[in-house]
Amino acid sequence: MERLQKVIAHAGITSRRKAEGLITEGRVRVNGQVIKELGVQVSSKDVVEVDGIPIEQEQHVYYLFYKPRGVISAVTDDKKRKVVLDYFAEVPERVYPVGRLDYDTSGLLLLTNDGELSQTLMHPKHEVDKVYVAKVKGIADKKQLLPLTKGIRIEGRKTAPARFEILSTDQTAQSSIVQLTIHEGRNHQVKNMLKAVGLPVQKLKRENYGPLDLKGLRPGEYRELSKKEVSQLKNSAK
Repeated sequence: MERLQKVIAHAGITSRRKAEGLITEGRVRVNGQVIKELGVQVSSKDVVEVDGIPIEQEQHVYYLFYKPRGVISAVTDDKKRKVVLDYFAEVPERVYPVGRLDYDTSGLLLLTNDGELSQTLMHPKHEVDKVYVAKVKGIADKKQLLPLTKGIRIEGRKTAPARFEILSTDQTAQSSIVQLTIHEGRNHQVKNMLKAVGLPVQKLKRENYGPLDLKGLRPGEYRELSKKEVSQLKNSAK
């Protein structure tokens, strides 16, 4: 289900704001009934008409993208930097990233035109696991990372409990590889959590999102999710 004005905008009729005007002016019908109220939600099975002409609703599509470092998790960028949608020029549907990865963070990013699923996945109450692997400065030990499993205060708010695993340490380079599993999505969260326990992040990659991983993909590549994967992703958010 998606808001009526969003469905109209996605169909290419007009912008979302102007679609709201069409609705309040009584120019939109859903299943033959005039709709004048904003916020009405419709599904792909509903027949939506603007000025008596049925619109073609986009079918939902779901893509898994291996975001390289140095790419913005956005649709456009006013500084003309490379954005994730630059890699989706061949995709006819208007897709959007689910959440974001920092400019200098690589890894798994989902893109879809399913607004309802996108909002569900991003809400922390659904506790969808996201697994990150970080190269950090310093020799990590369990005692140092243990506070993360209970939650720590960052910018006045306590984080949800996280899980960690120390994958390797390098005494010569004085660095470590740490895996961190969280289900929140605050700005720079993984970097801030590791910095708070004295392990500044030097390099960061998201390897898993719920049941999905990056197997078979290289940076800059994407693939469409199977029906089974979409179902698993939806189930992981329940």
